[in-house]
Amino acid sequence: MPPADPVAAIVAFLRARVPLLALPLDAAIVCGSGLSGLAATLEGAVAVPYASIPGFPTATVEGHGTELVFGTLGGARVVAQRGRFHAYEGWPPGAVALPVRAFAALGAKVLLATNAAGGVNAAFSVGDVMLIRDHISFACAAGAQHPLVGPNDARFGPRFPPMTAAYAPALRALAAAAAAECGLAAAVREGTYFHVSGPSYETPAEIAAMRLLGGDAVGMSTVPEVLAAAHAGMAVCGISLITNQCR
Repeated sequence: MPPADPVAAIVAFLRARVPLLALPLDAAIVCGSGLSGLAATLEGAVAVPYASIPGFPTATVEGHGTELVFGTLGGARVVAQRGRFHAYEGWPPGAVALPVRAFAALGAKVLLATNAAGGVNAAFSVGDVMLIRDHISFACAAGAQHPLVGPNDARFGPRFPPMTAAYAPALRALAAAAAAECGLAAAVREGTYFHVSGPSYETPAEIAAMRLLGGDAVGMSTVPEVLAAAHAGMAVCGISLITNQCR
């Protein structure tokens, strides 16, 4: 039987097993498809399998891991989520956002949400990195997949949280500057992420509609987590790796 308060149960379990959590986390990283290798860069890493955490979902998608990795990165205390959850797997919106709420309860003030996405903008090339400026999600806007539907949990934020600055401009600028220092400025884009539920890929007519509405990249994740993070007052940096051109 799942715990009555899953966030509290997850936080208590992790604090009892991860020495790093004697102090609040600084940031959380959600690793997108094929991007879980980032966790290997953490110093003093401690891995906690999803299956051991009470009330925690399990990732089922190829290319996603199944553990949280805690450690330090550049002196900051961070957690890397190796394997996220999606609506198309059958998880309800609250389960998709549950890890982010747990990270917020552990003190994280920043969320780095990465994903692999299709390039809707015809000017984008495979291998480009898009810093997410904004998103469009009909599924969440209509409520079907919105993680905040239901009674508001005031521990995290207000009933009607604003989303005008869900993606922090200062973090986008910092990411762009870091890319320039690494000689990658030519591959960095900025744009709007179009969220779809999946698991089917988009039709040509749907891609054309996305372009018309201002979408630059499309994917099946990230937005529910960003909504939960913004509700909790976390600053978000969203990054899409463009893995294919949408036609």
